[in-house]
Amino acid sequence: MTACSTPRDPQNPAGAQSLLVTPGFVDAHIHPDKTTWGSGWLSRPPAQDLADLIGNDLKAQLSFEDAVEDRAYALMKHAVLTGTMAMRAHVDVGSQIGLKNIHGVRAAAERLASCLDVQIVAFPQFGLLTNPGTLDLMEAALSEGADLVGGIDPESVDGDLHGHLDAVFGLANRHGRDLDIHLHDEGPGGLAQLHVIAKRTMAEGMQGRVTIGHGFALCDVSQPELGPTLDAMAEAGIWMATCALGADPVPMLDLMERHGVKVVLGSDGVRDAWTPFGTGSMMDRAHLLGYRTGALTDTELERCFRIATTAGAELVGAEVVSGFSGTCSADRLEFAANSIPELVVDRPSPLRVVRGGRTLAL
Repeated sequence: MTACSTPRDPQNPAGAQSLLVTPGFVDAHIHPDKTTWGSGWLSRPPAQDLADLIGNDLKAQLSFEDAVEDRAYALMKHAVLTGTMAMRAHVDVGSQIGLKNIHGVRAAAERLASCLDVQIVAFPQFGLLTNPGTLDLMEAALSEGADLVGGIDPESVDGDLHGHLDAVFGLANRHGRDLDIHLHDEGPGGLAQLHVIAKRTMAEGMQGRVTIGHGFALCDVSQPELGPTLDAMAEAGIWMATCALGADPVPMLDLMERHGVKVVLGSDGVRDAWTPFGTGSMMDRAHLLGYRTGALTDTELERCFRIATTAGAELVGAEVVSGFSGTCSADRLEFAANSIPELVVDRPSPLRVVRGGRTLAL
């Protein structure tokens, strides 16, 4: 990653800020179909486990009066203005809601096509095998706006690890799509699933095309199988998307690097039934990643920024970020800051978001 700053004027005070030019952000894991951004306040009932959270989310979605497109557009537009240039959007598909969320988010993405690259993941949050009709809807979603195949906790949500993987890898192979699986399961059970996913990735010849979202099992350094699991993931080129959320586990970034597992960063849910928090700003998210992982040195803070920008760009193939070439780049962010570490800590809004050589003013 390259960042450029104009020289300080020697007549300025020592604390004066320079113009820092950086690549744009990539939100590698976000759920814009669920958001209440721009809508009224949503009160959230308590939830004891993942099943409660999923159930609460379905009730909320069925009660929304604002259209998916309008809510998604409001959040995605805000993300653009805070510097996001590409995102991977996980969008619910299920018999309870059909494909309306896919259609709504795709319509919102098309309205922002000149300034935001969007990948849509068809996400079977309410179950794939356990929710009759969802597998057929997933197939249809891939011809009606979805770009990737999604999955969720094959054992704890679907109750059938190999059946779930047969379904999602089958869809991915038939349609030539990449795969992105939510895995919340922790401990030895979560690591065991990751081993199977890594082996299946290799067997299917899908190295570098599979992502694990959250991967909480990878965040517990006390697990004796963690190292071998990370090695298996690295061999299969499996990415990990973390979101540095609240009390959720976060990975030890040094350990990920030592084992060769690539990490990207996302917002996850933003002011939806799962959480009242989130801003859609990847500047905020890079700050949270640094805070949650105990970043202290300049190198550690710079890594957080790199994960939020060029690492995500590599995952989603966003040339507008990975092709950044400094102050002359047609796609860039401009900040009042002297360095990347200072930027991550202070988390200012960009002075300018430039796409295609023009300053955005949506």
